[in-house]
Formats: sequence, C-alpha cells, structure tokens
Amino acid sequence: MEYKWKALSVTSTGALMAAVDSTVVLLALFPMAASLHSNFVTMIWVIIAYLVVNTALVLSLGRLADMFGRKLLYNVGFVVFTIGSALCGFAPTGLTLVGFRVVQGTGAALLTSNSFAILSEAFPRNENGRAFGLMSIVWGLGNILGVILGGVIITYTTWRWIFLINVPIGIFGTIWAYKTLRTVKPEGQRGSFDLPAAVSFTAGLLSLLLGITWGLLYSWTNVTTLVALALSPVIFVAFIVWEGKFSKDPILDFDFFRNRVFAFSIIAALLQFLAVFSVNFLLIFYLEGIVGLSALKSAYLIIPFALAAAAVGPIGGILTDRLGFRRVSLAGLAIAAAALVLFSQLTVSSTLLEIGAIETLSGVGLAFFWPSNTAAIMSSTPPAKFGVGSGTMNTFRNTGMVLSFALSLTAATSVIPAGIVYQLFIGDLSGKLSPQLASSYLAGQSFAFEISALLLLVAFVFIALIGGGRAGKPSGPPPKQEAASGAPS
Repeated sequence: MEYKWKALSVTSTGALMAAVDSTVVLLALFPMAASLHSNFVTMIWVIIAYLVVNTALVLSLGRLADMFGRKLLYNVGFVVFTIGSALCGFAPTGLTLVGFRVVQGTGAALLTSNSFAILSEAFPRNENGRAFGLMSIVWGLGNILGVILGGVIITYTTWRWIFLINVPIGIFGTIWAYKTLRTVKPEGQRGSFDLPAAVSFTAGLLSLLLGITWGLLYSWTNVTTLVALALSPVIFVAFIVWEGKFSKDPILDFDFFRNRVFAFSIIAALLQFLAVFSVNFLLIFYLEGIVGLSALKSAYLIIPFALAAAAVGPIGGILTDRLGFRRVSLAGLAIAAAALVLFSQLTVSSTLLEIGAIETLSGVGLAFFWPSNTAAIMSSTPPAKFGVGSGTMNTFRNTGMVLSFALSLTAATSVIPAGIVYQLFIGDLSGKLSPQLASSYLAGQSFAFEISALLLLVAFVFIALIGGGRAGKPSGPPPKQEAASGAPS
C-alpha cells in the first residue's frame, strides 16, 4: 500500500473518533445533566469548553509540529484524547466533566492541527482535493454512526459509554499512527518557538470567547462579560505588534496573508463555519419545540446531511483537482446559501420530508466547499510551514464554530424564555411549544438563517475576488520523507 493511503487511514481514524464524539455528546446532554445533577450553564460548558480549548491551541500546536515533527504530536494527540475520553466517562460531577472535556479538547487540537498537514505532505499537490474529499466520507459516516451509537447507548446503557467508546478506538489509533506515519523533515531550519506570541494569542482568543459565552449565559452588561470583551482586542493588538516587529519565528506568519488565495480562502472558511455550524442546533430546537419530536428522533434528521456530505465529498475533491478550487468552492457556497434560504421558510406545517430534502441540499453544499477550500489553503502554504497553515485554518474555522454556537443560542433566547431554551438544549421538553412561543421562535429562527445565508454570500464574494487561480495543480512531488521507523519523530 502506498504511504499516502496509510497516512489517510491514520488521519481518518482520528477524524472518525472526533466526528462520532461531536454527535453523541449532543444527544446525551439530558441524561448527563440528570445523572450529574447539573444546570444549564454547566451543560453549555460541556460543549463550549471542548471547542474553546481546541480553538485556542491549534495555532501554537501547528507551529510546534513544524518544529518537532507531526508524527510525534499526532501520536500525543491520540494519547491525550483517549485519556481525556476515559476521564470524561468516569466524571463524578458536572464541573469535573467540563474540566475533563478540556483535556479531551487538547487532544483534539493536537490531532486537527496536524491531520491536514500530514495529508498535504503525503499526497502530491494535484491530489489534495481528492484526499480532503475522501475525508468528507469519514466525517459524514462518523456523524451517522454517532447518532446510531448515541441512540443505542442512551436507550440501553449509561451516558458514560459515549466517552468510553473512544478508548479502544484511541488505543488502536495510537498504535497505528506510531507504526505507520513517517518522519517528514520540511525544508528550512527548525527555529524557535515564540512563547510570548503563543500565550498572548491564546489569552486574546480565550478572552473573546469567554466574553461572548458569558454574555450569552448571564448578561451582556455583566462585569465579567464587559472586561473580557474589552481585554480581547488589546491583547490581540499586542500579539500582532509582537509578531510583526519582534518575533524571529512567528507562530502566525503574516506573509501568508499577502497571498490572496490563502487570505481570502481563510476568510471564506471563517464565514462558512460561522453561518452553517448553528444550523443543526436550531433545527433540533425546531423539531423538538415545533414538530414535537424527542431529542433522539430530532437527531435522525442529521443523517440526510451527513449522507450527502459523505457521498458527494469525494466528487467535490475530484472536481477540485480537475477544475480548481474556485469554481467548486463557489458552487458549494451557492448551494449552501440556497439551503439556508429554504430553512428560513420553515413553518409549523413543514413536513419532515421537506426538512430532510433541505438538509441533503445543505450537505451537498458542504461537500463541494470543504475539500476545495481546504485544498486552496493548504496548497498555498509552503511545505516547511504546513503546520502553521493548518493551524491558522483550523483556528479560523473553530472560531466560526464557537461564534455560530453562540449565535444559535442567542437567536433562541432572544425570542423565547431561557428556561425553555434549556429544555430544548438538553432534550427535556415534553410536547410542543405553545402557539405564541412557536410563532416567536420561528421568527427568530428565520432571521438567524437569513443572516447565515448573507454570511455565505459574503464568503462567495471573497472566493470570486481571488480570480482564476487553481489549487491542486501539479507543483512537484511531496516533501522528501525518511524511511518509516518505529520511533516517533
């Protein structure tokens, strides 16, 4: 078997584990809250803590991977994620579960900051789209498997198994990565790690996300909210000044952003994740509160989206290699925006068949955009700095996810009482919303989907402004690789 397929199998294992975990955790919020006697805020942080630490660390970890080797950090990622999963499975309280989710999120950051770089090194540039398209299959099937496993686990066992199932997968992934991955030595010198930049960037991002989530959970006039939001831009300015004027080996190379393909594709990725990540949250609220389905049955509506993404993703990747990223990305954004417009038209009488059809359309849009956008970003990144490029991409995408999560909850809590939103969020609502609340929620949901569609149109403009560039054209073989060895890099 060629090395590129072995590398794909390793990164697919990590992606599958993360995809399954992201779905099952949402389904198990109610049994977790009941078992641990936790409140709404704690359950929110079970989700947010994982996303926040993942977002804050990927940039620094990408730089470390460029310095010390992706094989080493990817192996460590499997180990940390597996340990974090086991700890979550035995968490005695809600607060300890949040803390253990931080450990799990750190492991996820180690995996995601390296996976795209590993694939970019293993596959020739003219096959990047194909590689990332195949990863769409893994994410789609992982989401489907998460729904199925979540249903079985919640129905027949304890919620703790949603975390414990990661342990055998993680052990296998650790061993397989250790034996399979090669040590790739990028061109250029190792350099040094910019600790002040890493600390200031992480602090600035955490301050921003803390301010947003605190305002959402408590009040936008809360002292903690105001202080966190005020500190964030100050810290980011200090980070930018340090990186631009004083850093010898920056963790965020601003020269990357002089490349229009890289800069505009990164912005489009942020806008796309900001627009789309909240969709499934709002739809689950809709299916529970308007249609009257249970949380588990509501989650079944994720399946058409995931199936479409898995089935069409490889096609999107192949088209990217043949036609270039720009056309495929534009097609994906247009399709996804059309799906959001259709979602904004949902009423109390909309059928499950209609919702499933729109979800399928949304999945097709993602299947075109995701591999083409990833190929554009990674193919415009110098091989010696694949870790920084991958970390930058994931930082922007994850920030969009966290902000989108906040957007969906803000849209819901602005039109219906927070207590009802809590019941919808953890899947504990018995019956439909009253006609008055249903009408209010539909209005808020429609507005949120319209805003999301507008964000995708802005992303469309950025991709269109890139011009006729083509990602994935042949540009020589991948970086020179050492022979496989049993020792980590």
